[in-house]
Amino acid sequence: MLQEYKRILVAVDGSQEAEKAFRKAVEVAKRNNASLVLAHVIDTRAYQSFSTFDGSLADNAREEAKNILEEYKEYAKKEGLSEVEVVLEFGSPKVIIAKQIPESENIDLIMLGATGLNAVERIFVGSVSEYVIRHARCDVMVVRTDLKNETIK
Repeated sequence: MLQEYKRILVAVDGSQEAEKAFRKAVEVAKRNNASLVLAHVIDTRAYQSFSTFDGSLADNAREEAKNILEEYKEYAKKEGLSEVEVVLEFGSPKVIIAKQIPESENIDLIMLGATGLNAVERIFVGSVSEYVIRHARCDVMVVRTDLKNETIK
């Protein structure tokens, strides 16, 4: 029996790696006649270093994220997907992508781009993809290639 996915989560952040994961997620969703959930998580830790945080930074990040999500949603719809949802959250991307969204949205496959963190950064920070692989309760696909299966440069 072939595995069929019904609800696919793809994490997007505007990076090249996330773009590749998104495009592959659209194709996987089409093949499986699945719903696609586009998620962007604004990492609140990024704002902890600003002593004069006035809310405008978060507002700017939210607007930029909404624009990214809307562009991806339009593309997915043009590619023939009828069920495309967007989720915008604030918090820890690792936890929200691995646990919170999959649970609340009944996700059975998470797709995300491979991170660009080097070994030293992973020791201190840890990559989102590494955390998701270890903690998600559903299947996880880390995308390293484009639609032609060529390595991301």
